Amino acid sequence: MIDAQVGAAVPEVIRRIVAEEVVPRRRRLAEHDVLHKTGPNDPVTIADREVERRLTEELTALLPGSLVVGEEGVHEDPGRYAALEGEDPVWIVDPVDGTRQFVRGEAGFCTIVALARAGRVLGAWLYAPVPDLFAEAWRGAGVRLNGAPLPAPTPRPWNEPLRVACSDPDHVAPDQRRALLGLWTEGVAPRPGGAAGLEYLRVARGELDAIAFSWEFPWDHAAGLLLVTEAGGVQRTVAGKPFRLAGGNALPFTAARDEATARRILDLLAAGRTDAA
Repeated sequence: MIDAQVGAAVPEVIRRIVAEEVVPRRRRLAEHDVLHKTGPNDPVTIADREVERRLTEELTALLPGSLVVGEEGVHEDPGRYAALEGEDPVWIVDPVDGTRQFVRGEAGFCTIVALARAGRVLGAWLYAPVPDLFAEAWRGAGVRLNGAPLPAPTPRPWNEPLRVACSDPDHVAPDQRRALLGLWTEGVAPRPGGAAGLEYLRVARGELDAIAFSWEFPWDHAAGLLLVTEAGGVQRTVAGKPFRLAGGNALPFTAARDEATARRILDLLAAGRTDAA
């Protein structure tokens, strides 16, 4: 078992590093502070790199013997992915989720940390400094938002469409595009998703009914999946199996506020593939 004191120390570490490395750079990035990893839609900033560097140092110091799988570190060394299947505890880090929004000076970004072991997520932390939202979850202990237990979502009115954030069908592989287009049907109100962490938090809070995403980077999903399931939700891939942190998932996948909604989303994704075929 991971010492509970470790989990209790994580929020202060995240808040302090974000306050020092992210907040002062918001709307103050110089041209040389922004680079692109694989193309114009994949920016990385000095804030991303500094946050991941410092989180790596401080989180591994909190938990000796732990490893880090972070977005920027994996970009430099894809071999780090292998840690997700080992027995050592692994911190999964997205230093700035929603980098494009951060570069544009918008509010839709956050920092995400998850703690996993042997492919199982144990803890999750998400901090959006604008506005000041800090969500945390520990497996089996529910979700807390800004220090208070997250209230149970109110029941969804039966006559309102399902609110779904999803991958943009115009920017995914053809088979996934066919599946996602199944969501464009009566009774569903899909929209392109923003920063993944914030979309997961909206599902946990009942502001969204589900997400449907077509990529599987663990730093985008590990913490959010725990937030949703600890809030009473459900997560499942289009093959009907739980999402695997190490990859190899059948895509798209969903995280939904309840079992009935998850089944509905998966049925629509499957129907989208069938109709196109």
